[in-house]
Amino acid sequence: MLAELRSLDARSAETQQTLRDAASEVVRLRTRVEATEDEIRQSRTVPSTRAAAVALPPMATAAPAPIARAPLVAAPPGVSPSSPGPDAPRESRGETPEQAFAAALKTFRAREHGQAVLELIDFVAKYPKHGLVPRAQYWIGEAYYVQRDYPHALLEFKRVLEMDPGALAAADAWLRIGMCHASLHQPGPATAAWQRVVREYPRTEAADKARSFLRAAAAVR
Repeated sequence: MLAELRSLDARSAETQQTLRDAASEVVRLRTRVEATEDEIRQSRTVPSTRAAAVALPPMATAAPAPIARAPLVAAPPGVSPSSPGPDAPRESRGETPEQAFAAALKTFRAREHGQAVLELIDFVAKYPKHGLVPRAQYWIGEAYYVQRDYPHALLEFKRVLEMDPGALAAADAWLRIGMCHASLHQPGPATAAWQRVVREYPRTEAADKARSFLRAAAAVR
């Protein structure tokens, strides 16, 4: 009987570990489902410049785009430096910071993630004091996230928090930080990040999503 009891204890411990592993996988899959629903909702609307600055990002599963700039070319005959043509850099055409940010998001939504990163980095460098800088930094992280480079995405999202922890972009960054950890099979840090969203940004859309993830995690424990 003692031998049978020991055998039952061993099987029970193995079963509990299996359940814990399954719980972590359920939470990870739930984050992917929620993110995919975001992408579907985003694809049904064409956001304005202001909406693009505050909306949660769509998910994408496209293959990584190369991060490289297009080669510079000489101006065609008859076009002087004082009269930029249609292909001249945006800043030489008098583009506003808001227009530059919107153009970078347009590149992102075209799934040209590498080029979008370059444009967003240029935006941050040119307008370091602009109110859209935390959001631009957030989308840099998102470019890595959608390419499933979760460790690099974590670094970029954490830079949003360093820039302005009180910005709305910070709430979205904390949500994504949790999703990165969940995708990396790290349920503890994922839960901590989502709890922080709920605690510090309770009235945001990010907090609503974080509550959903926390309920999913609790249901499978």
